[in-house]
Amino acid sequence: MSFVIVLAALAFPMFVAYRGFSVIMFAPVAAMGAVLLTDPSLVAPVFSGIFMERMVGFVKLYFPVFLLGAIFGKVIELSGFSKSIVASVVQIVGAQRAIASIMLVCAILTYGGVSLFVVVFAVYPFAAEMFRQVGIPKRLIPGTIALGAFAFTMDSLPGTPQIQNIIPTAFFKTTTWAAPWLGVIGALFIAILGLGYMEYRRRQALGRGEGYGSHVRNEPAALDQERPAHPAVAILPLIVVGVANKIFTDWVLAHYGKSATFSLIGRSIKIDISGTAAIWGVEAALLLGILTVVLFAFHSVRAQFAEGTKAAVAGSLLASMNTASEYGFGAVIAALPGFLLIASALHAIPNPLVNEAISVTALAGITGSASGGMSIALATMADTFIQNAQAAHIPSEVLHRVAAMASGGMDTLPHNGAVITLLAVTGLTHRESYRDIFAVTVIKTLAAFFIIGVYYISGIV
Repeated sequence: MSFVIVLAALAFPMFVAYRGFSVIMFAPVAAMGAVLLTDPSLVAPVFSGIFMERMVGFVKLYFPVFLLGAIFGKVIELSGFSKSIVASVVQIVGAQRAIASIMLVCAILTYGGVSLFVVVFAVYPFAAEMFRQVGIPKRLIPGTIALGAFAFTMDSLPGTPQIQNIIPTAFFKTTTWAAPWLGVIGALFIAILGLGYMEYRRRQALGRGEGYGSHVRNEPAALDQERPAHPAVAILPLIVVGVANKIFTDWVLAHYGKSATFSLIGRSIKIDISGTAAIWGVEAALLLGILTVVLFAFHSVRAQFAEGTKAAVAGSLLASMNTASEYGFGAVIAALPGFLLIASALHAIPNPLVNEAISVTALAGITGSASGGMSIALATMADTFIQNAQAAHIPSEVLHRVAAMASGGMDTLPHNGAVITLLAVTGLTHRESYRDIFAVTVIKTLAAFFIIGVYYISGIV
């Protein structure tokens, strides 16, 4: 019965998200409904002690990133920089390669260390402008951004600074550059198949005579400037954010160390710097990026800054609360007895790499979080994975890469926070655009098993 409760709790937010209802409202309903069916006396304690604690904890850490990311994306739009970059990219690579261009922009930003959520805010104005100019349906934007930001640069490419590639280092004593060749092969697999699929969808729409479409939700205004900014100036804020993110993150760790204690108004405050350095780095970089846009496009931004930033703040609040609600939901589900049954059943899979891949991607799907699902899987099963891998003479680096790539597979089910954020920012619904996101999810999931096959056939690491 406990297993059925977990499955029902997982299916309910997927259903309501796909039907267009608010996940902020229904994620706690699904979580508390599961607790009610398990033990009614625990509803109130679990709501306050787990759901709200995790939800508020997420907002505490990440809301400034959502806010600054939204403002950065808005000033990029208001400045006309997006139109300048789009025009330059179309001129260089051709209008028929708009999807590839947006995918590459997303990939460059995420591999440079920019948060996945920030990439959504920053790239959307570019994507909307380019797709509008060349007549590609807007509904294909979420799938394109997901392919570039949530797929191969998130956890496949060696050295990527995203959290999904960092978590395994603590369990397997590896580095973010673990199994570099398998990572590159997996990234090429995702990029080639994903781009092929998105281009197929574009050709389908072209054959039906479908254009960009008429949209009103979160639609960036089409900007008409007599003299658009030079492309080098327009792309400068993106470069500033990417470079500054790396510099500030390294500086924070070097200056404060892994932890620091401060005295303020008679209180002693201890902060885990290692867990917040990357967040501080992103926030500082985004502030610098916003200032860069304002510096170079003050007159273009000034007139619409007040109204534009109001819209950005509203969008960031919705996006952050959607994701935080799902974060709390995943924490509650992970505490249920039925979840433990699922985790125990996964131990029975004999092959160590297949066991790890299925366990991580399944738990990521259940919790709706790549990092959350992988953390739970490795916290409960890492010792078993290591023992089985050592018995089969499999390097820890391979365990790292398989775990990282598997975490970004089925995590992007309809209730995933990043998916909800992506759709909210683009002003689209699950019904309109989730099909393409799911296709990318399937390709991403297959990639983890593809590199397992490559390893067993070639022994390459």
